[in-house]
Amino acid sequence: MLEIRNLTKRFGNVEAVRDVSISVPDGAFLVLLGPSGCGKTTLLRMLAGLELPSKGQIVFDGQTVSDGDSHWSVDPAKRNSGLVFQSYALWPHMSVRGNVEWPLKVGHMPKADRTARVREVLKLLDIDQLADRYPNEISGGQQQRVAIARTIAPEPSVLLFDEPLSNLDAKLRVEMRTELMRLHRATGATTVYVTHDQIEAMTMATHVAVMNEGKMQQFGTPADLVDNPETAFVATFVGTPPNNMIPVVKNGTGYKVGGRHMPLTPPADDCLAMYRAETLTLSETEGETTLPMELVETSAIAGRTMVTGLLDGLRLTAIVDSTINARIGDKIQFCLPPRPDSWFGPDGERIG
Repeated sequence: MLEIRNLTKRFGNVEAVRDVSISVPDGAFLVLLGPSGCGKTTLLRMLAGLELPSKGQIVFDGQTVSDGDSHWSVDPAKRNSGLVFQSYALWPHMSVRGNVEWPLKVGHMPKADRTARVREVLKLLDIDQLADRYPNEISGGQQQRVAIARTIAPEPSVLLFDEPLSNLDAKLRVEMRTELMRLHRATGATTVYVTHDQIEAMTMATHVAVMNEGKMQQFGTPADLVDNPETAFVATFVGTPPNNMIPVVKNGTGYKVGGRHMPLTPPADDCLAMYRAETLTLSETEGETTLPMELVETSAIAGRTMVTGLLDGLRLTAIVDSTINARIGDKIQFCLPPRPDSWFGPDGERIG
């Protein structure tokens, strides 16, 4: 349904998006995930037709809608797509009904059909009782529902969301995630959703594209990203808690971890060893595979205990079955298994 081919966007000498290529199946819920400034919103704006690519193509359902190589783009209104902005962008002088009806008027839909369609989408978003109110008379969560209703009213084949929940409180964000997933199932529209919140990504998406510094780090299902991260960035950005990435430095005939010699055998010099939080353990005594660390944080998580330690800038997190007696600031021993869960090279690419 949605294909992105070698897409690049430059602003002067800065490449905000660099050579991104992905293919998204019909009806998918794709989340563009990454930190602020990684290029995800710029990519979404190119999909919406608000930015012209510097290079590459965007294809909707077999039709090219943007071609950076030829410097042309289909008008946003003719792409059969809808964009929900972070700021809602509702018309303050129009009622809820008027806001939702507006794109149908612009599309010259007959009045009887407009009335029926507006009633349908207001009921779908559970805001039909607000039809005669104005944006300043409803809550932020209700305004978000109105913005979504206005976007889906023309029945676009592609729905685009630019961090739509970032202005909501934590409880309402969880509720709206559920509503958006229900809406996705009801409409069947291919959806692209931008966020920096990996919990949103992992709970809502059928597919996730992780971005960093304009580049696509990995594209796949949420399970793919958790089970088989392709880069050190993905390994430490995705997952709760994130994976531990530990530098293993060659020193003479052996290798050092956190300043201590350890019996590890990395596949190359100066690698990064990845340990999942549930792989690490705590030891009461010092040993050849332990690291003495300062306890900086503990918290209960699903009946287990998450423990975080710090050593000269190296931060490790372990999930253990029992509570620990140590207090914040005490020294504790993190025990590293002889074989990491994965190895990564100095460039951050996975080895093997």
